Amino acid sequence: MLTLPLAPTDDRANPLFKDAESCALWLKQLQLTNLQLAHSLLLSQINELARFPMPALERLNTLELLRDTVHYVQNDYARKISAKPLPLNENELVIFFAIVQLWQAMALSYQRCLQAYLSGDKQLGKQGAFLCQRCLLYSGLSISEYLRAGYEFDARLWHQLHGLYALAEGRGLQFKEIADPLNGELAPSCCHNLYIKTLLLCYARPAELTRSQLLLLDGWLTEWSNAVSVERSYTLSKGDAQPLALDITSAQGLQPVKLFTHSDSMRYLAMMPLSKLIRVKTILLQQGKTPPQVELSGHRSAIECIELLTFLHQCWCEDKNARLDERNPDSQHAQLCFNLENIYAHLSGKAFKQAANLCAQKQIGTFGQVLPNASNQTRVEKASPLETWRLDNTSLIGAKLTRVDTLGARISHHQLLALRFGDAQAFMLGTAVWAKVARTGQLQIGVRYLPGTAEAVSICTDANQAAMDKHAQAFLLWADPALKIPPSLIIPRDCFQAGRILEIVHPDKQKLNVKMGFSIERGSDFERISFTG
Repeated sequence: MLTLPLAPTDDRANPLFKDAESCALWLKQLQLTNLQLAHSLLLSQINELARFPMPALERLNTLELLRDTVHYVQNDYARKISAKPLPLNENELVIFFAIVQLWQAMALSYQRCLQAYLSGDKQLGKQGAFLCQRCLLYSGLSISEYLRAGYEFDARLWHQLHGLYALAEGRGLQFKEIADPLNGELAPSCCHNLYIKTLLLCYARPAELTRSQLLLLDGWLTEWSNAVSVERSYTLSKGDAQPLALDITSAQGLQPVKLFTHSDSMRYLAMMPLSKLIRVKTILLQQGKTPPQVELSGHRSAIECIELLTFLHQCWCEDKNARLDERNPDSQHAQLCFNLENIYAHLSGKAFKQAANLCAQKQIGTFGQVLPNASNQTRVEKASPLETWRLDNTSLIGAKLTRVDTLGARISHHQLLALRFGDAQAFMLGTAVWAKVARTGQLQIGVRYLPGTAEAVSICTDANQAAMDKHAQAFLLWADPALKIPPSLIIPRDCFQAGRILEIVHPDKQKLNVKMGFSIERGSDFERISFTG
């Protein structure tokens, strides 16, 4: 059950507004042109208000006045860290933690009102469902912000979320609809909907989704959450989507039902209705319907929606969260490097010649000559050093790794990387399909291997142009006859043009003219393409 270990109020607290009337006046003079200052003022004043002793109903009315401005500023401020590589830098972390702190300040302030309700405040006698809904909303927003930023959240947020829902459930308040002006034309929400939305959002393998996909999913779940019920028992039917389970006294979210032993604190989510909903929408899109026609919000193409719907069905309804082909790694560590220039240097044993030439040109411009050690610029030692990562598990198609140190390269969604295991000499190429920062500060990534033995080459997009500045580093992935996988080429992002002729230069200076075929996949800094020779 919920406990509210709130610190007592303090007579020394002195917010700039002490009731709803003075809050309305303060909001009118709040300047939103300086976003950082506005956010800082909101955070400091709401924290101060939470400490200030005041009647609970007046506190509630004041918080309701603040909500519109808080959400506006939060959404704008969050754009400053949207789609950033991980881990966030110092300035980005300051923004991220400030956003989370403001959501938590709102949650704490509403919990003060809920505490008064639980203590029998007569002015709040009919506000139980309303207060539980607001507390669940801001607790869920705190969790969602961690998911969108790619950071693991404190387990205490699970206790807070479960406890609030248990309180609403215990008093029969979980289904009472509460109007929320900030939801626009969407239907009123309730504690049940908010709880389901947060649970499913956390179980959708959020580290594999971009921030924009998570925002899109948030909107879909707002509309879908009524399709999922929370039960105290379950039945299994062959062929149906299996229920998901959780323990409301625990510090974790949903898990496959087979992992639990039943107890009074267990709750089960019946997933069959949601499975049917997703499958119907997917089929209609495949038949030519548009996303608006199948009631999918957000400005996404049908293809993008089909891909996300398929992914979500696998996560929630097909028991695919655990890899069937995982095994213990043969070696406990791997060495990794990132970005095309460094990968080229480590695979070939020397820096890309164009980079060396540019360095020499800069030295001539600055010093009037190439410095004596300029030749060393081509040495692999000039590349960024290899990073040591712990191999948590591996399979035939990929691996999960944790960086040993808390410092290192920043990694973007679907970024190219090279890795080698143990004492191996050869590198494999892969792409980071997901990334998140653990509570320890260590970066964790999921890697999907790219097929074929990798060779560092250079390419020229104009086969008749010998100038070095027309060349770029690339990687040839040789064919794998056993798996019937043809050769492919890794080139810098935005270089692809179907049918274009390019020249491949091997390390032994052999040249080959090929024609670009089609794009196989596109990452944040690379594109993998087919070609014909």
